[in-house]
Amino acid sequence: MWNYVTYRDAIRVLGLDPDEIYPGGATRLDPAHWVDLGWLTCFAGPPMSAVTAMRDAVSTEALNQYPPDLLEPLRDEAARFLRAERGPDLEVIGTAGAQEGISLSLMASVDTGDEVIVSDPGYFHVPSAVLAVGGIPVGVPITAASGFRFDPEAVAARITPRTRAVVIIDPVNPYGTVATRSELEHLAALADRHGLMLIHDVTHGALGIDPDADVYPLPSLGLTDNATTTFSVSHCWGMAGARVGFLAGPPDLMRGCLQLKAALTRLNTNLVAQMAALAALRDPVYLDHAASIVRANLAHLEQTLEACDGLRLVVRPQRGLSCAVDTSASGVSAQELMIALFARQVAVYPGDGLGESTAASVIRINLSRPDKHAMEHLRAVLPDALAEARTGRWRHAVIELLEHKGTARGARLADSLRAES
Repeated sequence: MWNYVTYRDAIRVLGLDPDEIYPGGATRLDPAHWVDLGWLTCFAGPPMSAVTAMRDAVSTEALNQYPPDLLEPLRDEAARFLRAERGPDLEVIGTAGAQEGISLSLMASVDTGDEVIVSDPGYFHVPSAVLAVGGIPVGVPITAASGFRFDPEAVAARITPRTRAVVIIDPVNPYGTVATRSELEHLAALADRHGLMLIHDVTHGALGIDPDADVYPLPSLGLTDNATTTFSVSHCWGMAGARVGFLAGPPDLMRGCLQLKAALTRLNTNLVAQMAALAALRDPVYLDHAASIVRANLAHLEQTLEACDGLRLVVRPQRGLSCAVDTSASGVSAQELMIALFARQVAVYPGDGLGESTAASVIRINLSRPDKHAMEHLRAVLPDALAEARTGRWRHAVIELLEHKGTARGARLADSLRAES
């Protein structure tokens, strides 16, 4: 964990003052001065309905008590989002975002030395969550051969007697590609045949880019009991600060996960944030509005990339709020381009935090900024940033930075960049 190049690394390389960029301990780049296309929260959110509900919910009673795990109507709305109903086969519990849902599922199913199959690239906290419970992450590269989706055949090839779980990030982070129904059926069959836990994260599935691409939460399909599904309002609803997420699965398993949660923190999400999440999930127009912004920004980016030799989309995203740009034909690494863009007040994430297979060749771009300035500024500065990176100006600094990380992935990436010098 923390082996990827971060914003603070870029600040250090460029010799900037972090206290000026993050005054008072802030963690967000000031949108008045920065185009932040890296952090994955929907900048079109939060829904005003959620803000209003949160303001209305602030009271002495809401703050002066330990809240329930989740309000009953909020459990029902979460199940509805998953196209299912609570009952003998399904229950929903609260989490502090989808990451806690993944972690609780792993703690409930993985013992020390067990293997957990994950996608490469994927959500960067998943391997560290596997390691935290004593498991061994086993990466499955996502390639063009599978349509840049999580390939069940490749998963099957990596199952061993020690395999205990499979984590499915759907849509794939950072590609935005979604698992087909037949692929999920195949994975469910593997889970039943080998006694594996499927952990299905559909957090980015709420925003539709391609109208013909749907996401299929496992509870809606009823394929297997060996599964949990998680999502949150952090990303697609732009409510990362609320810390409200959901974990769904068989009631007995959810009871066990809730006991784990109580043993770890004994705390639930505050009532004010729960009321905001309830309003967001019930909002009839917000998701369509946010998705329209993502689609417009994607079209703008595609035109921008046409004028930048060597840069292209890895694949056109189907759902979510981000996409991946391939730098492999440009003559520069993702890290060098990231530094050059940061020097021009554009922040993006390079691929080394997302996996091994595309560590040096992918940058992830958040497409949810509603202001026209963000994508226009990227268009204006990208050619110059690319030209600067091609001079090799930042290569030595990036190599030193990666070596300083002290991780195997950082060392491998540094060696690959040195070999290209």
